[in-house]
Amino acid sequence: MYGTPHTVSDVMTRTVVALASAAPFKDIVRAIRQWQVSALPVLDEDRRVVGVVSEADLLPKEEFRDRTPDRYTRMHRGGDLAKAGARTAGELMTAPALTVRADATLAQAARVMAQYGVKRLPVVDEAGVLRGIVSRSDLLEVFLREDADIEQEVRREVMAPLFPAPLEPITVRVRDGVVRITGRVADTAFVPVAVRLARAVEGVVDVDCRLAGPPRRVDLDADLPDLPEDKADGDPTGPEEVRMSS
Repeated sequence: MYGTPHTVSDVMTRTVVALASAAPFKDIVRAIRQWQVSALPVLDEDRRVVGVVSEADLLPKEEFRDRTPDRYTRMHRGGDLAKAGARTAGELMTAPALTVRADATLAQAARVMAQYGVKRLPVVDEAGVLRGIVSRSDLLEVFLREDADIEQEVRREVMAPLFPAPLEPITVRVRDGVVRITGRVADTAFVPVAVRLARAVEGVVDVDCRLAGPPRRVDLDADLPDLPEDKADGDPTGPEEVRMSS
């Protein structure tokens, strides 16, 4: 994979086990065990995702198998009681299904997973038709990107546009996903922007930015009062360094 941003379609699994709405209870259990997954999408006749059946949807049948629910349970767990009596995927499924578009970015998919606490998402096209499945581990694949690829992208897509005429050459080095940026620029106002954009490059683990601004001119400081001896250390002509780490 090259370039940023990648989309869900770049990392998703395209072979997906799915259920028809009429799939019977035992077939659902067999599929979950056979494919070692915790949930399966449910499709209509046009392969649109209409719901998801998870292990949690199946458990009420066992929970209420040998007991009659009391009044509190009937009042507060009506949904689970309905699932306990369900026979098909259409009756068991949670709907509408939580899905992600194939053209969504990996960051967008990660936010959906984090917000709803799910481990995988059915991937659909603009018509809601199932195209694949994406898991948490799929999203982490970007961190396997080669350091050389990250370095090239940061240099070309971030540093070159922001600092087209640096006072001294800007050096970008990447090791184990950590980007280190050094050099001297005419205006340090864009340094926070550079850090933010570098951090957004896929595969970046952290950013250590040590870009320095122009050196202070002694003639401009001539009229300033002398500093106390304990604060006068250092070279007055030294560069102003902006050090930022994400």
